[in-house]
Amino acid sequence: MMDITVNGRRHRVEAEPDVPLLYVLRNELGLNGPRFGCGLAQCGACTVHVGDDAVRACVTPVSSVAGKGVTTLEGLGALGRLHPVQQAFVDEQAAQCGYCVSGMIMTTAALLKKTARPTEAQIRTALAGNLCRCGTHMRILRAVRRAARA
Repeated sequence: MMDITVNGRRHRVEAEPDVPLLYVLRNELGLNGPRFGCGLAQCGACTVHVGDDAVRACVTPVSSVAGKGVTTLEGLGALGRLHPVQQAFVDEQAAQCGYCVSGMIMTTAALLKKTARPTEAQIRTALAGNLCRCGTHMRILRAVRRAARA
């Protein structure tokens, strides 16, 4: 048993220390924002925040987040008061199938927290590890630029 804080709430979870955080978030806490994509930290679908950093939950041992705050897409904003990045993705219709969007939003939110007015190169570099198979890259880039202006 260990205690972790997710989306501002403390949870007591039963997991081996090396179990991926993603499994605990989805299977024990019932959070569906972080997605299982590749399981190898290569696609970004499982991206969450640990503190202010975007991390890949599929390769992050749950024991490494003890004493640190974890934020998932569910904790970033809420219906009726979306986070500016979430709102920008809605406004730009930056999703087709939507599978990658959670990771894209979480990566973007972490980028904008550290760099309020990123350059085009900084945006592309930050999102380079997030894969989208549907081809909505241009709308995603527009959403990031919109969120940076908000």
